[in-house]
Amino acid sequence: MTHPPAAPTLTFLAHIDVRVGAPIDLGVVAGVHRRIIPLLGGTVRGPELSGEVVPGGADYQSLHDDGRHELEARYALRTDDGHSIYVENRGIRSGSPDDLASIARGEIVDPARIYFRSHPRLTSGPGPWSWLNGRLFAATGTRMPDAVALDVFTIE
Repeated sequence: MTHPPAAPTLTFLAHIDVRVGAPIDLGVVAGVHRRIIPLLGGTVRGPELSGEVVPGGADYQSLHDDGRHELEARYALRTDDGHSIYVENRGIRSGSPDDLASIARGEIVDPARIYFRSHPRLTSGPGPWSWLNGRLFAATGTRMPDAVALDVFTIE
């Protein structure tokens, strides 16, 4: 018997606000325009997960001529109960050349005009947050002049 496919549901995990530093523009490296964005810290607030973004991470970006930015951020969270969570977040941000240029100049662009999605991987050691190791997550993002906002959802 054939059953219709069941789409996974999403459960809101947390809103993450990450303060970002000035981009380090490497220019074209091995045929791809590359930038590194320092992550300066921030906050995590959600119904289950709350804490801070630990300063010292970075977002490694590959900028493509078709308006697609491939993003790969690595950073740490420290929960309100003192535990550490490691985050590897890969995503895509794309939009019109004008909108992407506005973002690069530090201007605000209507988030509805930018596609910004990612799939963060959250991992933790033994303890109350070890359940994160066995789950997948999806996120929507918004880029502001000096920050990135992510809404992270558990894929059920």
